[in-house]
Amino acid sequence: MAESNAHIVADYGWDNAAPKCSQAYLAEPVARALHKLNAVKILDLGCGNGAFSHDLQRRGFQVTGCDADPGGIAMAAQGDSGAAFRRVSLYDGPEALAEHGFDAVVSTEVVEHLFHPAALPRFAAAVLKPGGHLIVTTPYHGYVKNLLISLAGKWDSHHTALWDGGHIKFWSRRTLTLLLEANGFDVVEFKGAGRIYGLWKSMVLTARLRGEQCSR
Repeated sequence: MAESNAHIVADYGWDNAAPKCSQAYLAEPVARALHKLNAVKILDLGCGNGAFSHDLQRRGFQVTGCDADPGGIAMAAQGDSGAAFRRVSLYDGPEALAEHGFDAVVSTEVVEHLFHPAALPRFAAAVLKPGGHLIVTTPYHGYVKNLLISLAGKWDSHHTALWDGGHIKFWSRRTLTLLLEANGFDVVEFKGAGRIYGLWKSMVLTARLRGEQCSR
């Protein structure tokens, strides 16, 4: 993309290679979705410190992880799962990855950090095989959950305003679906993850690449 790099936080602040807390409730639903799709070759887009990539690799998938953060990629590369890692930002464009034909692209808890979220599905569309799938997770927002956050007076902490590189987009099932559909995908599955029905911590959307959007 031809946009300025001023919107990119180059250092996310990784200080260890441990999984993020979200991995505890996202690993299983994402892995199940990949198995359901019979996906093997996986791109973990925005892989951070690589913990999720290593988990998927150990589950039998062939994983490449990419991220803009040099500290995260350095930590990821120290793992011994066999996953491959590249320092590539989704804002760099898919040509920077120099690889395509993935069965599925996975992006966990990334889209809420993006000033230009359409860059994510566009990158995925360019590197997927024909009919490939994109699995996106992001914190869930819906009427009941939003209402409870308001009643509890928790919006200040929920908005992470004081966190450099924190959440800047807050997605509902509808808005995330619109983003994916506008960029060449059809959503085929929705799952909530973490907590009880309707108050989920995150949502997991699986979307299929439309035929006319297939990579070369």
